[in-house]
This record gives sequence, C-alpha cells and structure tokens, in this order.
Amino acid sequence: MAEFLYCLNTSTIQPTPLLEKIRVAGAAGYKAIEPWNDEIDEYLAKGGSLSDLGKAISDAGLEVVSVIALHSWATTEGDEYVRALDECRRRIDQAVALGSPYIVASPPQEVVDLPHITARFVELLAIGEQAGVTPSMEFLGFVDGINSVSSAWAIAQGARNAKATIVADVFHMIRGGGSVDDLLKIPGHRLANFHINDVPATPDPLTQTDYDRVMIGDGIADLPRVIANLRTIGYRGPLSLELFNKELWTHDPFDVARRGLDRIKALVEA
Repeated sequence: MAEFLYCLNTSTIQPTPLLEKIRVAGAAGYKAIEPWNDEIDEYLAKGGSLSDLGKAISDAGLEVVSVIALHSWATTEGDEYVRALDECRRRIDQAVALGSPYIVASPPQEVVDLPHITARFVELLAIGEQAGVTPSMEFLGFVDGINSVSSAWAIAQGARNAKATIVADVFHMIRGGGSVDDLLKIPGHRLANFHINDVPATPDPLTQTDYDRVMIGDGIADLPRVIANLRTIGYRGPLSLELFNKELWTHDPFDVARRGLDRIKALVEA
C-alpha cells in the first residue's frame, strides 16, 4: 500500500472535459481525483448526472478525496449571506453525491476579523456535518488575509472541533511569505489534503500567480523537505497534483498527468 494517496487535481489538465479528465487520471495510474464544483456544474448543464459521474469515477478506479470549493461564506451579510450558504449547501451536496469526505472552504481576498471568520467556519462545519462532508479551511498565498498555514490553522483550532482541518499547498506556503517548514506547525491528522506543485525561480515567488506554478522538479521548492515534513507530522493522506500552467494545458493531458505521477513517485519513493 502506498504511503500517500496519489491524486490528480483536475485543474492540472484543463481544458479537457471532466469525463476525459477522469479517464486520463485512471489510465495514468492515479488512485484519486479532486474535481471542481464549477466543472461539475458544466457537466450537469450538458445533460450529465451525478450518478453517472460517480460511476465514471468508480469505473476508472478512482475515489474523490475533495471537491473545490465553497465561496462567499466569510464576508457576506444579511440576505447575501443566506444565498451564499444556500450555494455552499448545493456544492456540499455535490461532494456528498460523489463520496468525497472533504470540500475546500476558500478564504476571502481581504483581511477579515479572525473571530468572525472562525465563527463562520463553525457554521460551515455544522452544515457539512449534517450532510456528511467536512469543509476544510484553505489559505491562499496571494490574498491579504488568510494566506499562511498559521492563519488557516488558527481558524481550524478556534473552531474547537476535532474534525476541523486545513488544506496546504507548496505554492501557497511560499507565495504567502512562509516556508515549507510551516507544515511542522500542525498535526498530520488535521491536514485534509496536500496540493503538490513546484515554484519557478522567476518571477519573484512573492509576486507569482497560480499560473506560474510549474511541474514537480522544474522549480526551486525544496520538495524532498516537503515530503520529509509531511512524514514528520504523520500525514498519510492525498498528494494532489495541482497546477494551472497554461503551457502544460496545450500538451497531451495523459502525458502531463503521467509525468506528474512519475515525478511524485520519484520524490516519495526515492
């Protein structure tokens, strides 16, 4: 049994249609997939069903480890907040239908009051618990507020719920001004998912966007240290390859997916 669960985040092989992404992930040798609610909506709008999507995932030998993402839950108020929670419930229901244990709770762009966003996260956790899926707190290195392991972990801890977890990402740890050693601040069982990728030397890592991410081994991130830190904290969950590299999107999706899995295995199993 593999030490980690090798997963393909579907952003890595855009603009491939969702069913083809699933086929590619299974054929390339992944054991899990991490889809986005927006592409699930696109698939459904074209006449697909969640049951057929779930069957395609199962037939490919895959499981869904997380779905991305919940938005507008942290800063909206009044009727807008009610609508935001209704949309979160709809997206959570999609995750339930696909058998996902987690769904990503994305942070707002702006700085927010920590007790306020923690209270909102508690509400999300309650909605998720009722449905059977756990929202996991994400940090984004390029936003002004929740942009580090520490800030996301403070929210998860503040929720005072043993099921409260975070999602971590190589790119976001570096982009937010932190380091891959920030992983050592959290216990492995409170990390729901880990997004693996690499960071180029230029432009300045503190100014990069999602689209600057590069294939594992093509950048400057200390990825062997990342794996060592995950082992140190006892994490044994998914390693989800998450790239938004537009140049890679022009390549054959199977070749990109297979190269990514080969790089992950070489990193982990060396």
